[in-house]
Amino acid sequence: MVRAGVVPGRRVAAYAVAGLAVAGGVCAATVGVFGVNRVFTGLFFGAGIAIALLFALFGRDGIELTEETIVRRTLWRSSALGWERVVAGRFTLGEKGRWTLALDLNGGEEPHQELVLLSIPPVVRPIGNAYDMRKREQVDEIRTMLRHKRIPVTILPDIAQALQSHWKIAPPAR
Repeated sequence: MVRAGVVPGRRVAAYAVAGLAVAGGVCAATVGVFGVNRVFTGLFFGAGIAIALLFALFGRDGIELTEETIVRRTLWRSSALGWERVVAGRFTLGEKGRWTLALDLNGGEEPHQELVLLSIPPVVRPIGNAYDMRKREQVDEIRTMLRHKRIPVTILPDIAQALQSHWKIAPPAR
């Protein structure tokens, strides 16, 4: 199983508002029960509970690539797609100069759909932190899964060259 997925900006904003509301509610309840002298205690516990909530929300939201299906999950629902719907994969330039790894799907409600698996900043140097290492692992895991499923992947030459020279990920074999 490979975990991937990009949380859209609207849901990120909704999750942030929920986290702030929980933090504020816990702080207000603490102050209401124990008095105004416990405002920092309320903030501390409110922040802790809000962080736990955000981990739960973002952990639930995503895409899982398994041997049998592709599972898309949001907070309220989950849907499974068969690998037979995947036409191809592509690694191209996305929004705001980021690199996007997406799958092109056919069938379903719309004649053509796109499923974004990753959106990463351009690779311009070797791995320098845990974020880079995790994204490199995700790119490699997704690439291995797509190769195993015999799904063709198109990669822009600049992206392929940067991945090869900085992250030591070889270009796809033809």
